[in-house]
Amino acid sequence: MFYKPEDGHGLPHNPFNAIVSPRPIGWISTCGADGSENLAPYSFFNAVAYVPPQVMFASTSSKPDRGDTKDSVSNIRDTGVFCVNVVEYAMRDVMNVSSGPWPREVDEFEKAGVERVACETIACSRVANAPANLECKLTQIVKLEGAANFAVFGEVVGIHLRDDCLVDGMFDVTTFNPLARLGYRDYTKVSDLFSLKRPGE
Repeated sequence: MFYKPEDGHGLPHNPFNAIVSPRPIGWISTCGADGSENLAPYSFFNAVAYVPPQVMFASTSSKPDRGDTKDSVSNIRDTGVFCVNVVEYAMRDVMNVSSGPWPREVDEFEKAGVERVACETIACSRVANAPANLECKLTQIVKLEGAANFAVFGEVVGIHLRDDCLVDGMFDVTTFNPLARLGYRDYTKVSDLFSLKRPGE
């Protein structure tokens, strides 16, 4: 099968997300200029550089009460900071609650019953007891093709690692099974690892 996205795929559901998978989930916490807080998951998320450490996520839709985007991007525009919270398998249901199309005045920490704690280097809350949190300062927001597509890049200026996730000095994902997004309504968790050495190592 071959298709051009501009012509449509002819399938019952769009296969694009299923092709590019699994994808890590960035559970993004932000604070608005008015002090209101937001927590939302994004599966267009990844790390993009080592030195300095940088991450990105993309928002691809909008809400009537936020104009051309959603709460997360709007808050980051105002404050220039955000926190990426790693989602463990045990938090899958509360993460899903936070993904709802709630009005801007809804605090997803409260809506989903997620405990929060203040970040160390930025004026923002993070998910308490998450396996890891990445405190970020905005470096740039890039407008992508499409009406509501924005890529947000940030420099990681503070990192929290949950103590039980460190095994022999390494951050061990099998201690918490990170959640990953597949296509359609499907998810998976990381539970099995294998290693490969690069040529010449």
